[in-house]
Amino acid sequence: MRLAAADALELGQLLDFLADWLARPDGRLDDAYAEFVGHDAADLTDVRDALARYAFLLGADDEGRHLFGDDLG
Repeated sequence: MRLAAADALELGQLLDFLADWLARPDGRLDDAYAEFVGHDAADLTDVRDALARYAFLLGADDEGRHLFGDDLG
């Protein structure tokens, strides 16, 4: 499947946003995630790592900067 560069950029930005939101320091999301999943086989660190991998595959570097630039029209 092909994805337009502008769409990949937008999806990568969404993944970055979600990863940042899941990194909240207060722990409320950790507790809610554990309750939702029902076991401790995975935690939000695993989810954030997966989001970072997907963003990387869409063209973001390890710092969250997008390799294709931010202005794709």
